[in-house]
This record gives sequence, structure tokens and C-alpha cells, in this order.
Amino acid sequence: MTQDSELNPVEVFAGTSWEAGMLISLLADNEIDAYFNDEIVGTVAPWVAVPGGAGAVKVVVATKDYEKAMEIVAKFDATLQ
Repeated sequence: MTQDSELNPVEVFAGTSWEAGMLISLLADNEIDAYFNDEIVGTVAPWVAVPGGAGAVKVVVATKDYEKAMEIVAKFDATLQ
């Protein structure tokens, strides 16, 4: 049985809606459930969405998946630079 503390959402990424969508797909490919947070602002006004800043779309995962997700996020960030 999974404890509630293992399911608490934790943010692993903040960026544009396009970047967040790509990352969600990569996480899903690695069997990690991930969800958008603040997706509406990033979709309605993408010019306001500064990666990691105001209006950014955030990607959240369960605490239990945090470490594995951060490895994927680090590789993804490297491709964006």
C-alpha cells in the first residue's frame, strides 16, 4: 500500500506549454504519471509564459517518482539549451 506522503505532488519543471507537453510525454514513456499545473495561463497567453517564471506551465509528479523524474528532466533541459 502506498502512503499518502508518497503521492503528494511535487513540481519538477516549469516552462512553456510546448515544453511541458513534451516533458509529460517523456515521463509517460518512462511510466511516470505527470500532470500540468497552471496550464490555462500558458495556453491562453503563451507570450506571458516565461520558462520557470511568470505564467509558466508547471509539470508535477508524485513524490515517489521525484528522483526518476528529475533525471529525465535534466536530460530534457540539456536538449533545450
